Order: sequence, then structure tokens, then C-alpha cells
Amino acid sequence: MRDQTGKNRVVVIGAGVAGLTSALALSARGLDVTVVERAAAPGGKIREVGIGASRIDSGPTVFTMRWVFEELFASAGLDFADHVRLRPLSVLARHAWDATTRLDLFADEARSTDAIGDFAGSAEAKRYRQFCADSRRIYQILERPFLRATAPSLFGLVTGNGLGGLIELRKIRPFTTMWNALGDYFHDPRLRQLFGRYSTYCGSSPFQAPATLMLVAHVEQQGVWIIEGGMHALARALADCATSLGATIRYEQEVREIMVSGGHAAGVILANGERIEAQSVIVNADVGALPGGLFGESVQRAVAPIAPKVRSLSAMTWSMVAKTDGFPLSRHTVFFSRDYAREFTDIFKRGEMPSEPTVYVCGQDRIDDEAMLDQGGEEELLVLVNAPPVGDRKSFDETEIARYAERTFGVLERCGLRIQQKPGKTEVTTPADFNRLFPATGGALYGRASHGWTASFERPGARTKIPGLYLAGGSTHPGPGVPMAGLSGRAAAASLIADIETELQGLKPLLRPVATSTEANNQT
Repeated sequence: MRDQTGKNRVVVIGAGVAGLTSALALSARGLDVTVVERAAAPGGKIREVGIGASRIDSGPTVFTMRWVFEELFASAGLDFADHVRLRPLSVLARHAWDATTRLDLFADEARSTDAIGDFAGSAEAKRYRQFCADSRRIYQILERPFLRATAPSLFGLVTGNGLGGLIELRKIRPFTTMWNALGDYFHDPRLRQLFGRYSTYCGSSPFQAPATLMLVAHVEQQGVWIIEGGMHALARALADCATSLGATIRYEQEVREIMVSGGHAAGVILANGERIEAQSVIVNADVGALPGGLFGESVQRAVAPIAPKVRSLSAMTWSMVAKTDGFPLSRHTVFFSRDYAREFTDIFKRGEMPSEPTVYVCGQDRIDDEAMLDQGGEEELLVLVNAPPVGDRKSFDETEIARYAERTFGVLERCGLRIQQKPGKTEVTTPADFNRLFPATGGALYGRASHGWTASFERPGARTKIPGLYLAGGSTHPGPGVPMAGLSGRAAAASLIADIETELQGLKPLLRPVATSTEANNQT
């Protein structure tokens, strides 16, 4: 099954960003790659909801860390800019607390500093500059020894920064909660709430997540872009480039079982009974799918399960086409609840929808303050609130959904935004729906919550306990989000290639006596 060049047959389960990233990287190295995806299109959590002629981004809506994909494409001899068109945003996000209290953050740090000064005073502006410097330093400390690593390791983090590793470790503030750390920078509770929201990008509570997650602020300051054609255009570009390099992608094909032979991954069995033999298998699914038995008994112990109590946030979303008025939406707008602590207590301690949620609205026809609406004045919107990851044990009936919609849109109206919904132009997704889309998660969208200083080291890396079986995706190291999923896919591909090369090095003494390449082929 492997020829004298070491060409390896690989099956990738799942055509999400991580799976497609792995497929592209491995195809570029000449490996024989087959991607099997149970959906009819690529993307995974980058999903579109169709409402009439509209295609609404209803998963990730923010694109950052473009260098992850620029490096990936360059390593395959491709130019990312030739395949994905980006447009930078100058307004990172608009924030509202009521009908008159608003604050914009900008890609230009100086503009944000001035805006914060006007909003909360010069002392807060000065502390914001220090916050930016510290979040930048945290990112710089973590990028190479942690974000780019194939597996999380405290030892690697410490030694990766040389002799001063222990000192650098203290600078990333792993033992302080994000909420407490933010109190050192922001005395205005509204600013503390605003920057605390960055922990939710990892599906976590600012009251339990480490201050290390301040690095998200630096990531956004490095640039936020809109992808022309929507986020799904990224998935399509990854899929197209992988196939152009020789990968095969088979849609509407569900994997029933991962085969193991002699303690080594040996391929997959599809739901229709078809067997695809391979030397390596990459699983781009939630980590919980393996111990949950979704891929068979042989691989159930390949990775530790995620206990329900440590799951990350889920969400309830409304994908819609509607008219709006009363509030000047930007591309990304956040409407804050009046009791932030209670919001996360409701979700993580009570396992309930928040009594008053913070609401995120993505105005997908808007670029900064520019609106490109249709002639009827309608626009494409994604409305999202955080929710508990209880989708595997709780259904959401129409009465409940209506009650949560009243809370959500009530927050928007309190802040001045009115959305004129029309029948047939809204699709709701609940935690139960997310659990069906991403089984064995309860609807958790980010894997394990980043609660406590050890959480980041408890996410599994690319390798599993079974040789030849690898992991990729937002529930693995280095974490959730589009660029992080890309890094995990690259880590899985790099680990797989390194293992092949190690195996081939071990075979070299056996190959030396072989006289001709033809004989070598016959013997191997």
C-alpha cells in the first residue's frame, strides 16, 4: 500500500477548515488524500443558511490571522490572494449598552485610543494603551512555542522562550482570571465588559478564563477582514485548491467506523459499507466523537472524552433577511446585557439560557458604516446569543424559542434597534440543532471551555494513542476559531509527515541491499 517513495494514502474525515487545510498541505507533498464529508458541501462550522436567494453566514463571521492561510498556500506553491478576496474593516466592532451609549473600536489603535478617551476619559485611554502593549506581548510569547506547536505543552512553552521562559510565563498571566486582570486596566465597568467578551471567542466565561486570552485583542488589532462571497468562499477555495493538487473530496459520505489493524489506523468504513484502506486517518470532527463511539469501538480510547461540565458555550442564532431601523449597525455590533456576571452564571452554573443575553448582530450587507441594502431595504443578518451546551439532553420547543427570542430582541430594542421580521425569512438554530450538526458536543461550539490555567494544555494535540490516527479541528490544540482550526490542520499534516519520514528512516537499512528500483518495488 506504500510504494518506494513513501507515498502514503490518507483519509481525512470532515471537510471543515482543519480537514481541508490538512488535505491541501498533504496533497502538496504528493500524498494520496481522500476527504469524506457527510454534508453536501465543504465548510463544517463555516455554514451558510439559505433564505430565498440569500446565503447567510451562520457560523464564524470574523476573519483574522490571514498569515495562517498565506503560509499554507505559499507552502503549496499557491498565492492565497489569487483564491480568496479580502477587504479590511476599519471598524472592528460597534458596541452598545443602551440607546445612547455606544463605542466603536478600530483597526487603528490610535483611533480606538481617542474613542475610548472620548467615551470614558483620558486615564482609561492611557490604560488602554498599556492593555494593547500587554496583549501584544502575550501573543508574541505564545505564537511560536504554543500556537504553532503540534501539541500543547507547558514544558515546550517554558523552554521555547529560552532562559527567560519562566519569567515570560508569568507575563502571560495564566493564574489570573480575565475579569480580574481587566480590572487592572479598565476602571469603567463598560470597558471591562467589552474586553471581557473576548473570552467568548473561545467559548468561555471571562470570570473563569485565564487573562492569557487578552491576546485576542491583539489578534483583532492586526486586522479583521471581510471575505468576498462570504466566509464559505474560504472553504470552497481550500477545497478547490486541494483537489487541484490531487486530493479527492467525496461529499454526502458518512463514516461509520475507523479501521484499526495491528494497533495502527488502517482506513475507514462508510455508512454504505464501503471500505477505504489507508495508512493514516485524520479526524476533523469534535474530539468527543471518538470516545462517544461515533467511529467505532476500536478508536474509543484514542483520546480522552470531554466531560459535559467542561464544555464550552453553545449558541442560539437567528439567520434572517429583514429591515432594520433605529440604530446604525456596523458589520459587527454587540449589544450588552446589564448584568454580565449573571449571564455567565445562568449559562455555566445553571445550564440555562441567560435571563438577559448579550446579543451579537452581523450585518452582512454592511462594511463599516456603508450599507449595501436591496431595493426593498432588507438586509442579511445573523443574530446570536450565547447558550448552554445542553443540546444532547434538552430540546427547544416553539414556546421556548419564542421566549428566548423575546429576551434577545428585547435587548436590541432597549438599545434602539428594531428588526422587522417577516414569516418565512428567519431560520433559528438551537443548541439541540448544533448537537445534531456536530454530534457528541451537546451543541458546544468550541470544544473544551478555557476555564482555569491548565485548560489550554488539556486540549489534545494532533497525535492520538493510536499510531496513524490524527486529530484536527477547533476542539483540538491550539483552539477554536477559523485561523486556529487552520493551524490545527497544518499541525496534523506536519505530524503525519514527520511520522512517515521517521518510519522510512527505520526502513533504510532494509533497503540498502536491494540492487535495483524494480526489485525494491517488488520487495516493499
